[in-house]
Amino acid sequence: MPWVLRGLRNGIITSRWPKRADDYFNQFPAAVAVIGDGSARGSLAAASAAAEDCPTGAISVEPQPRLDRGRCIVCGRCVELAPQWFGWETGSDTARLARTMLVVGNVDESDEAMAELRAALSKRVQRLRRSVHLRHIDTGSDGSDEWEIQALTNPVYDLHRLGIFFTASPRHADILLVTGIGAAGMVEPLRRTLEAMPTPTVVVAVGTDAVSGGLIGGGYTGGVGISDEVPVDVWVPGAPASPFSILHGILLALGRVPGPAVRGGSC
Repeated sequence: MPWVLRGLRNGIITSRWPKRADDYFNQFPAAVAVIGDGSARGSLAAASAAAEDCPTGAISVEPQPRLDRGRCIVCGRCVELAPQWFGWETGSDTARLARTMLVVGNVDESDEAMAELRAALSKRVQRLRRSVHLRHIDTGSDGSDEWEIQALTNPVYDLHRLGIFFTASPRHADILLVTGIGAAGMVEPLRRTLEAMPTPTVVVAVGTDAVSGGLIGGGYTGGVGISDEVPVDVWVPGAPASPFSILHGILLALGRVPGPAVRGGSC
């Protein structure tokens, strides 16, 4: 029985987040940030070069460098080409309640508007308590986001410890996790799935493909994200989004994290 010895040797490997801080949650470089405001960083040439080399056009330079995490595939080219402007940001708390909040780089964010979004969503999900069921639908993905979602059920993340479970039937689902670009052939199945769910519904766009189409969106299959097809409540960027980022998005939807940028704090 080697598994017994292995279990005794490894101990408990399941994360305690969000009840307790988790170093991996806090230290994982899950996103790219715009460093400072560039007031003393000289020419914009490096930032312009990074913008030209960005495969998804996630970077804009004028009037100042900004980066759209909803389009970023986390390839790191901008960090290499313009380290004075762009750098890795640690922390898996990447999910946001509004698409505009995925744009970083000296962008004004209204605390009042954020509070209103949180209050409205909290009111809708107040009936969801100890048992929450997820329905996942792939609308045209490269498969990477699905691997990360599947990882939520392994012993490290153990989604079930939080009273959250996957279901095969949308009629039993509280939250709809959507991956993929929203390809033309999946638009109607996506809509039917959402219509079959009991109200109120919560939709989480998982990964850059679902947010903006990423690298593969806009081709002959169509699809530049799912927001034109269904209302999105939580946006989780990443290509793919890490399991912790997805979990952060789910708990953000349920109002079980203190804020949109939680780093391992208690519930």
